[in-house]
Amino acid sequence: MKIDCFKAYDIRGQIPNQLNADICYRIGNATAAFLGAKTVVVGRDMRLTSAEFADAVIQGLTDAGIEVLDIGLCGTEMVYFATSHLNADGGIMVTASHNPADYNGLKLVREDARPISADTGLADIRKLAESDERATAGGGKRTEVDIFDDYIEHMLGYVEVENLSPLKLVVNAGNGCAGIAIDGLESYLPFGLVKIHNEPDGTFPNGIPNPMLEENQAATARAVVEHDANMGIAWDGDFDRCFLFDENGTFIEGYYIVGLLAESILKKNPGGKIIHDPRMTWNTLDIVEAAGGEAVQSKSGHSFIKEKMREVDGIYGGEMSAHHYFRDFSYADSGMIPWLLVAELISTSGKSLSELVGERMVMYPASGEINRQVEDAGATLQTLYETYAEDALDVDDADGYSFEFAEWRFNIRMSNTEPVVRLNIETRGNAELLAEKTKEILAILDR
Repeated sequence: MKIDCFKAYDIRGQIPNQLNADICYRIGNATAAFLGAKTVVVGRDMRLTSAEFADAVIQGLTDAGIEVLDIGLCGTEMVYFATSHLNADGGIMVTASHNPADYNGLKLVREDARPISADTGLADIRKLAESDERATAGGGKRTEVDIFDDYIEHMLGYVEVENLSPLKLVVNAGNGCAGIAIDGLESYLPFGLVKIHNEPDGTFPNGIPNPMLEENQAATARAVVEHDANMGIAWDGDFDRCFLFDENGTFIEGYYIVGLLAESILKKNPGGKIIHDPRMTWNTLDIVEAAGGEAVQSKSGHSFIKEKMREVDGIYGGEMSAHHYFRDFSYADSGMIPWLLVAELISTSGKSLSELVGERMVMYPASGEINRQVEDAGATLQTLYETYAEDALDVDDADGYSFEFAEWRFNIRMSNTEPVVRLNIETRGNAELLAEKTKEILAILDR
C-alpha cells in the first residue's frame, strides 16, 4: 500500500484519500515498531476527524503491546510536555494545524520530545506502514491521563507572576485548541482577557486558524482597537505558533519578536546561546551581541533548530515563522510561552509593544516572507546566484542562499513543505532601499 501523506517534518494529507483511519492505524503500529517503545503519549486537536484518527492510532499502538497515555483534546506542545513529563518513549499528536478543513495529520516525537522528521525516522515509519506486516504483542492498553494542571503550572514558571501588570489582552484562538490553555491560565494571571473565537470547533465557523493570512488578522486587529487593549495574540489550530499585534492593532512580524524574546531570555540566562535561522538575521545578531549572548545559526525548520539547540545547549531558538523554542521546554516550540514573556516585558519595562519593537523595525526594515511559485526552483536560485554572488560581501549556502551587502541582505530558499521559493530581504535602516531591492528581485522571480 502506498502512503503519500508523509512530509519533511510531519504527516499531513487530505481526507480520506491521503489520510484515513486505516492509514492512521498503520502509522501508529509502525511507530511502535520503529521506536521499540513501551509507552507513547497520544493527543488530538478539535478537527472533526481527530477523535476517530486518534482512536485508530491508539489501536495500532496497543496492538503492538504499547501502553498509550491518552491526554485527549490538547495542543501539540501539550504532547511535547507530556512526553517529557511522563517519561514516555514517544508522542503522537493528531493535528493538521492551519491546513484546510478537509485535511488532518500526525506529528511524531520520540523520548524527551525529540522530533521525528524525514531523515530521523519518518521515512522508516512510512516503509513499515506501507508494508503488510504488523507489529503484534500482548499487554497493550490505553490509559487516560490528565496532565493539564501540571502543564499550566509549567507555563507559569516562565514568568514572575507578581511582576505582571493588569494588562488588557485580546486573545484569538481561531476556534483551535489555544482556548483550552488560555482558560487554564486565566485565573492565575492579572490580565483582563478579551476572548474571541475561543471555543474549539472543527467546523471552523470563523475560517481556518491561520493568522499568517492577512484576512485572518483583521478580527484580532479590530478587537485590539475596539477594546483599547495592550496587545493582541492569535494562534494557529494546534497553537504551536503565536502571532502578536501591538496596541494599535498592527501585526508584528515574527522576526522582531525573535529579537524581543532573545533579549528577555538573556536577562534571565546571561551569556546564553540564541539559535536563529538564516532568513533574516541582522536585528537578532545586534540584540544578542548587545545583551551579552552568543548567536548561533541553524538551518530553517523545527527539526534543525531543535537539533542545533541540543547540540550547543541553546537557551532559546526563534524563527520568523513564529516558531519559538525553549531549552526548559525540552528544546521544543511553544505558542504559550512567547506571549507570556512579552506581556512580562511590557509590564516590567513600562513600554508598549509598539515601543519595544518600533525602534528595531526602523533600524532593520524587512520585507517579511514573500512566497513565489516558480517552474524550476533550483534554476531560479542559480539565476539569483549568478546575478548577485560576485558583488556580495558574503554568500552563505547553509539554507538556500543568503547574500550579504553593506546596506542590505537577502535570503532565497526552497520551501520544505510547498512548491514555492521563499524570499526575505532586510536593510540597515533604509526603507527605500528595501522597496527597491524587493521590486528588483521579484522581477527576476516573476519572469
